[in-house]
Amino acid sequence: MPQQPDDSHEMDMVVLFSSSNHDAEMEAMQIHGVMEANGISAMVVGTSTLPVLEFEVQVPRENLEEAQRILAEAQAAGPAGAAEAEAAGEEGA
Repeated sequence: MPQQPDDSHEMDMVVLFSSSNHDAEMEAMQIHGVMEANGISAMVVGTSTLPVLEFEVQVPRENLEEAQRILAEAQAAGPAGAAEAEAAGEEGA
């Protein structure tokens, strides 16, 4: 029996981050990495061939609140927190 498509909107992709700043691509890639490291599927939308357009990080609607919380925590921790998290990850490896 063929599987029926899921018509719910929980997996619709929604914007978590959007920027057209000069460093938007780099920031989007960092945010993408943080989301993936925390088990949230994410995708970067944008193109470096047209840098005047925005870069976005999108996540499934059902994960938006958790993704916003994780992003806020990562931004609050700043670069020092990122270095600490990376060091902790290396110790566990």
